[in-house]
Amino acid sequence: MRSTPEGTTGELDWEVSEGKPVSAWLTGPDDIAGTCDRLAALLPELRAALAEHGAVHLRGLPLKGVDDFARVRDVLIPRHTPYREKATPRSDLGSGVFSSTDLPPSQPIMMHNENSYTLTFPGLLLFACLTAPEEGGATPVADCRKVLRNVPAPLAEKVRASGWLLRRGYSEHISTDWRTAFSAQDRGDVERYCADNLIGHRWQDDGNLRTSQLRPGVIRHPRSGEEVWFNHLAFWNEWSLDEELREVLVEEFGRDGLPFNTAFGDGEPLTRDDLEDLRAAYEAATVRERWRPGDLLIVDNVLTAHGRDPFRGDRRIVVAMGEPVDLLDCAPTVQPAAGQL
Repeated sequence: MRSTPEGTTGELDWEVSEGKPVSAWLTGPDDIAGTCDRLAALLPELRAALAEHGAVHLRGLPLKGVDDFARVRDVLIPRHTPYREKATPRSDLGSGVFSSTDLPPSQPIMMHNENSYTLTFPGLLLFACLTAPEEGGATPVADCRKVLRNVPAPLAEKVRASGWLLRRGYSEHISTDWRTAFSAQDRGDVERYCADNLIGHRWQDDGNLRTSQLRPGVIRHPRSGEEVWFNHLAFWNEWSLDEELREVLVEEFGRDGLPFNTAFGDGEPLTRDDLEDLRAAYEAATVRERWRPGDLLIVDNVLTAHGRDPFRGDRRIVVAMGEPVDLLDCAPTVQPAAGQL
């Protein structure tokens, strides 16, 4: 179905299809300089489509490599955001461009909002396909306005009232080590970061680190004021782990020693049923499109969660982040704080 998003000029021929993000072909220049000029002229229309749909998929860009992507990024997201409190493996490709993730191809990545646990997070994400996989590997997106409406009311109200807790353990063996996560070599730098960013922390006898932070799980978009589900509550909960792996980790380290775990803000753990309810809320709001070389996906990180489908074959998806947003500008229902350990 052809559609012109509200507030746009109609310069692009938008397509809205069931189960897919809103998309358009970028016709015109076949060189990167001309494409950047075209995108600059289309910025008002792209922003209007993004405000309505939360994510837009563009096809037909002449993206040949990281440098081309970085030039497009500078047009669409001139204010960059660093990758803070690192949690999943990525390759730094230079110029503020990263691999989308380096996790194994068979492993799906659950829906989440990038850096929902930090006090300042990217407002926009930009993904591009340089090499498309043979099978699978989509970057699904879910409108977090719809996700919030899909979450069972008692569960949503509990998160509104108490927020959510993230507890992390940093280790070279079963998770990201603290030096990588905080881009630091000195304990003092990590301690200052934690103090400045409302993160409870404790050094362990083996030199590893544990942290805990309380964050709101429901916020409002800083421009539109729309209320959204915004957190990693399901993503890092123990029940999201493969059952066999969870049992091994709990037996070896105990629930308090898991590399990641989440809870409601008052400390009450999630049940397996809670996690299934959250999975269902995301799934009902999720759309996806198969990647093709030259595709671009622009994501409003507050309005929209994203993930990754398993895949087969070579897959080269790059990502950049920008337009930083301060959590306190998003009317959080719970004030962020350091969590108890």
